[in-house]
Amino acid sequence: MDPDYGIDLDETGRVFDQAEVVVVRFHLIPQRLLIDARSAPGDPPMVRLVPPVTSAEERYRYLQRERPGLPLPEYITVVGWPRYVQVLKETGLWERIEQRLVRAGGPELARQCGAVFGEVRAAERLEVAAAIRGGEGYESLWERSASR
Repeated sequence: MDPDYGIDLDETGRVFDQAEVVVVRFHLIPQRLLIDARSAPGDPPMVRLVPPVTSAEERYRYLQRERPGLPLPEYITVVGWPRYVQVLKETGLWERIEQRLVRAGGPELARQCGAVFGEVRAAERLEVAAAIRGGEGYESLWERSASR
């Protein structure tokens, strides 16, 4: 366990290096990062920001629908990420994800990884802004005075 991050970075890195399919659950946003390192001719590895599901069966159905040319994985590994998404980059974990996908699927996956990372950061920023403003699902602890 890394005391600075509250997560075992070595073990998380091994998961990103070895697991066929990984779902990353973020602490701030409901969407999940889906990393599917499997490939077939004409069907390279995939990384996407996906909606949450209510069961493992639902995630398997999603994979079956999105990747019909591939057999279902034996299992899906779920990683809880307790920090901001930027920490994935700061710790080198995002680079490990990207390198693995590029090795398996080619350099075009680097662009896809960059785009998905941007999506995750944008979703996280929107959620933080909603929390600050007291948006839907949040309650403001204070309100700006109407008189000045």
